[in-house]
Amino acid sequence: MLNKYPMWKNLLVLLIVLLGFIYAIPNLYPDDEAIQVNNEFGLITDADLERATTALEAAQLNFFGANIDENGLLLRFSSVEEQLRGKTALENAFGQNYIIALNLAPTTPSWLQAIGAGKMNLGLDLQGGVHFLMEVDMASAVERRMRDNLSNIRTILREERIRSRGLTLNTSTHLQARFASASDRSKARSSLVTNFPDLQFQNNEQGDFFILDLRLPDEAIIQIQRDTLAANRTTLLNRVDALGVSEPTVQQQGADRIVVELPGVQDPAQAIRILQRIATLEFHLEAGLGASSLSYEVFDYLGQQISVDNDVILQGDRISNVRSSLDQNGLPQVQISLDAQGGNQLNRVTRDNVGRLMDILLIETKSRNIEGLDESGSPVEQVEFYEEKRLISHARINSALGRQFVITGLTTREANDLSLLISSGSLAAPMTIVEQSVIGPSMGQDNLNKGLLGVQVAAFAVILFMIGYYRIFGLAANLALVMNILLIFAIMSSIIPATLTLPGIVGIVLTVGMAVDANVLIFTRVREEIADGSPPQRAIDSGYDRAFTTILDANLTTFLVAMVLFAIGSGPVKGFAITLMIGIITSVFTAVVGTRALVNIIYGGRNVKRLSIGGVSTLSAEQ
Repeated sequence: MLNKYPMWKNLLVLLIVLLGFIYAIPNLYPDDEAIQVNNEFGLITDADLERATTALEAAQLNFFGANIDENGLLLRFSSVEEQLRGKTALENAFGQNYIIALNLAPTTPSWLQAIGAGKMNLGLDLQGGVHFLMEVDMASAVERRMRDNLSNIRTILREERIRSRGLTLNTSTHLQARFASASDRSKARSSLVTNFPDLQFQNNEQGDFFILDLRLPDEAIIQIQRDTLAANRTTLLNRVDALGVSEPTVQQQGADRIVVELPGVQDPAQAIRILQRIATLEFHLEAGLGASSLSYEVFDYLGQQISVDNDVILQGDRISNVRSSLDQNGLPQVQISLDAQGGNQLNRVTRDNVGRLMDILLIETKSRNIEGLDESGSPVEQVEFYEEKRLISHARINSALGRQFVITGLTTREANDLSLLISSGSLAAPMTIVEQSVIGPSMGQDNLNKGLLGVQVAAFAVILFMIGYYRIFGLAANLALVMNILLIFAIMSSIIPATLTLPGIVGIVLTVGMAVDANVLIFTRVREEIADGSPPQRAIDSGYDRAFTTILDANLTTFLVAMVLFAIGSGPVKGFAITLMIGIITSVFTAVVGTRALVNIIYGGRNVKRLSIGGVSTLSAEQ
């Protein structure tokens, strides 16, 4: 029978519409002002919750919904004023190792959360937040790698019993080793070539010394820079997780810069402190008895004074994976995986030092503001960087270590702390903020309101036009349009979580027009069929069938363009592209399947003599 869907197809369309409605509902629930508390070097405990509660009660602040989860401690407030006062109270109660961040907390009912329904993430321009452009110190990254090579070369020569007359780092890309004889130089070269495939070797003479020059070629420098940028991006992502940011943007820009956008963060100073924390990890051996005082440094570890040898075995950028777990006896341990070169370096050192103690240092470069003078001699506030070292692990080497090894002898808390430090602590090279901007929540809300108003005005104009011009068919198109918008919000909220930006709203507005554009093609085709003498039921069937190919072709080409924009674009361009792609898929479904289902319900299976589709003279053909 023409224009009659089977029951299962009508139920399927109804189910899709119902799911779209349910998964779009969370966007109607406003967020609560909140404060999130995290410990930089450990997990939040019930003791931390009690401390926070005591501090807020002492400040006579009303708060609710205090709970601890994998993201830390979250406290909700009823107003921005109480939220700001609460932040001050908590900063006074907790030490510097705690992150006290202003944030927003969802109010979606638990039954919606249980089925995976959540609120759509809003971008920086709609929610407010902070934007940073950070520059990586590539020269420092290359120099660090060469200093690491220098330390390992010294270790290899000592193990091979090859005496050198000095090892120096002449530039950030040039090492020089001096020997008393050509045979010593030849032996050293043979031992080093296999261990340092990235270096170029060249023999020279200088007075009575036989020189071995080791240089980093251009391709190796480029690879170090690429690895450094990728490592820093990963570290920044781990750090912004501590701020509890939904859908942060951390992406590469150019050869040495990274863009960081934190939607919803209302405290840029706190974000800067976390992002600019420059931390590196270094693996050392404990200094032997009788070692020169110039060859080691003393650190405090759990009340003990530990002498740590100055030579670096390994640096943290060689760690590829780390996690805390329990061994076969149920005791805590930290499992560490290294890259290939890191595994070779560690194996070479530890196989000759079984039984000795290995130390892990966390080295942080922090910043503080000091008074200085500018070029004209006027007083100006300047940023001074200073280094802070801390011994975080002191463990015995039980066997030669390779790419994977475990650190044991720790408490559960120590194992968790060490795992967190290693996995989120190291920047491969220092970074500085070269550009910073803040979008306040009020400005973001204003952008959101204007964007939503644009969607409403566009939809209202389209609805009026479709009803006035296409009558009953226009009403079906309008219902499908509402269905389309619901599906877009449902998909972007929960099914394919995406961040809505102002350009994304533009994509939705464009989709509103494109959704009815497909119906215009169908309805025009139906009218043409009736004008050619087809009966109403046949005209409806032919109109949908013959317009489908044109609709598919037009939307497919637009979808391909949107895919290209998403692949090569960044930031706002991606936001526009993702909403456009989702809108194309939903609009084709609602225009072809949704309106057909509605038209079938109205006209299907009936002896129709006239269609309410606009016009007068062409619509009186009988079936």
